[in-house]
Amino acid sequence: MILAIVGPTGVGKTKLSIELAHKYGAVVINCDAMQVYRGLDIGTAKVTEEEKEGVPHYLFDIRNVDQEYTVFDYQKDLRRLLNEFYDRNIIIVGGTGLYLKAALFDYRFNEENDDDYVDYSNYSNEELYKMVLEKDKNSQIHPNNRVRMERFLNKKYIDMAEPVKLYDFILVGLTTDRDVLYNRINNRVDKMIENGLIDEVKELYDYGLRPRVLERGIGYKELFEYFDGKISLDDAIELIKKNSRHYAKRQYTFFNNQFDVKWFSVNFDDFNETVNDVIDYIEEEQNDRS
Repeated sequence: MILAIVGPTGVGKTKLSIELAHKYGAVVINCDAMQVYRGLDIGTAKVTEEEKEGVPHYLFDIRNVDQEYTVFDYQKDLRRLLNEFYDRNIIIVGGTGLYLKAALFDYRFNEENDDDYVDYSNYSNEELYKMVLEKDKNSQIHPNNRVRMERFLNKKYIDMAEPVKLYDFILVGLTTDRDVLYNRINNRVDKMIENGLIDEVKELYDYGLRPRVLERGIGYKELFEYFDGKISLDDAIELIKKNSRHYAKRQYTFFNNQFDVKWFSVNFDDFNETVNDVIDYIEEEQNDRS
């Protein structure tokens, strides 16, 4: 069985993946574009060794921040692991929809510059438009046309002509009321600050490099502006919350437009209820497909 767990930031995807990994004896594979990087732990809410509870995890901490990792890289790596663990149950968990789509469907990259494709999902439309104008000040691309801006910045295209599903997989998503989600995101950012996010980013800042991953990483790009003296710490924290909320909205948009997701509303007071609801659905799907 291949199970993919998707949804916006802060809804409990990691917790669900661990519970289901124990239930099905599965390995867990990361599908978060930022969690592949070493040292980006607090700001990405990366699963800790304690939280893993002995479950094997893959595609976490496989690159340094100054090493680019693209959707093309992820496509190759995930497919390699799917082949390696073909006789095991596999749980893919994360919020980077483009990575999941490119790996599980027959997405074909143009031969030229395959390794240069960048996931711009963490950027706001305003940030993308600024980069477009830096590249071509006379560009006629509308600032609300996100797809065209991303394609322009990448100089290449993914073949979008109704890609064929390559693997048989079950797809579930975790969701909650918007106000509840936004409140959880705000509280999560506050918790990250308490847990040392500022020190984590300061260490990267003092390292002296400005790799592309830190320029697009929520929680990192805002604090870099603070360390540059451009904004106050309070403004940086509020900006992290705002950008995280906007990112969650974009995640919903992508998943709803690109996938047929079975959504589950999370019971945060009794998470076991949510786990059991998901298990019931998995069992039904397996029976229907057998």
